[in-house]
Amino acid sequence: MPLSRLAQQFADEIRQHDWSDTPYRADRAGHRRSDDKTPTPQLEPAQTDMVRINVMWVHAQVLAYNDPNFDVYEFAEACGVRTRTRAGNKDGGIAAGLRTFVDGGYARPGTWNER
Repeated sequence: MPLSRLAQQFADEIRQHDWSDTPYRADRAGHRRSDDKTPTPQLEPAQTDMVRINVMWVHAQVLAYNDPNFDVYEFAEACGVRTRTRAGNKDGGIAAGLRTFVDGGYARPGTWNER
């Protein structure tokens, strides 16, 4: 099932943003390192991927709570996050990054364990 329009827009923004210098500057939406006049330190690629996946999870929590048809794997892929293991299986860590309940459903955004 395709992402909702809002989820696709979040994913587009997350994917296009340059997260490699995140801890060193406050970036506005649309930052590109190629436009920088003053160079800043840059994260290693694996560190940049960790920032991207955390940003994806924060947005996914809100989307999953509000959209019963939300697919975290589809959203993660649209954000540019790797969702498959080396063997080609779905990476269970993607879904595990969301706050869920054993009996189903997602924790309300801004809480740890409230519905």
